[in-house]
Amino acid sequence: MTVSEEHTVIQEPQQAPAARQLQPATTARTTATRRRRLGEHQIAALVLVTPALLIIVGLRVVPLVLGAQYSLTGDGDRNGLFVGLANYRTLAADPVFRTAVKNVGLLFLALPVAVAIPGILATFLFLKVPGHRFYRSVYFFPVVLSPVIIGAIFNILLSVDGPLNQLLGVIGIGPVDWLGNPHLAIVSVIGVHIWATFGMALVIFMAGFSTLDQSLLDAARCDGANLPQTIRHVVVPELSQTIQFVFVTTMIGMLTGMFGLVYVMTAGGPGGATYLPEFYIWVTQGQLNSPALASAASMVLFLVMLVVGLAQIRLIKRATKEV
Repeated sequence: MTVSEEHTVIQEPQQAPAARQLQPATTARTTATRRRRLGEHQIAALVLVTPALLIIVGLRVVPLVLGAQYSLTGDGDRNGLFVGLANYRTLAADPVFRTAVKNVGLLFLALPVAVAIPGILATFLFLKVPGHRFYRSVYFFPVVLSPVIIGAIFNILLSVDGPLNQLLGVIGIGPVDWLGNPHLAIVSVIGVHIWATFGMALVIFMAGFSTLDQSLLDAARCDGANLPQTIRHVVVPELSQTIQFVFVTTMIGMLTGMFGLVYVMTAGGPGGATYLPEFYIWVTQGQLNSPALASAASMVLFLVMLVVGLAQIRLIKRATKEV
């Protein structure tokens, strides 16, 4: 070993402690800087989110709490007096309200159809079938129409002597009382609502398709997968979050957005067969002048929406995992 090598070997242990002392200090400064930046980002995010939170709390949470409190008071002579669960017992004994709740079950059964229609159409539009730009505009057009206008149009189409029954008469089927039959009226209203609102779900599906990885579709095509297999094994798993969102928003729209159609097409008839919770709340509040009872019905509607939404998210997550 040369003299220079010995000098190097001797000097290296003398420099190591200094390096070890500098490293913790540098790491501490870096950690402090990261924490300071993280704190600044959190403060900035809180400042940006605060206005939206205040709006939600002021216009959603506070009215919800006040409504729950008001539902425990009485109407008429007992206005403002605490009556406990008396309003909820009145709802349970009301056959019209029970019919409205049963119709919610029909909405839940119609939900897969309301989601499948825009999903399938969005798939064809994504595949750029001939005329897809024209179809995209046509499918969205009903969304911009007022429910009053849509209800008036279908009142004419579905009347006993209307165009639909005349078309059925050509093929030998007698006239059908679409809006006068208690068993068909609610189905007709639900069908009209699906036709009037599926365009918005179509737009959401198209937005989801824009994030789909094209390489996965190309790989499925190279492996010889047909369209149903591609939808099942590629599209559905990749769009699982979009599907969950459409399911929940469509159900909420059915529960809270059918008042105009029910009011114009059937006014809740025949015999209360087309009552929905939203329409029941309006009648109870306005015509019967029972705001506390209407608040109790509103709380029931809120609980139904909450339970249905959570159940849908759980079921869809399980289904998409299995696919």
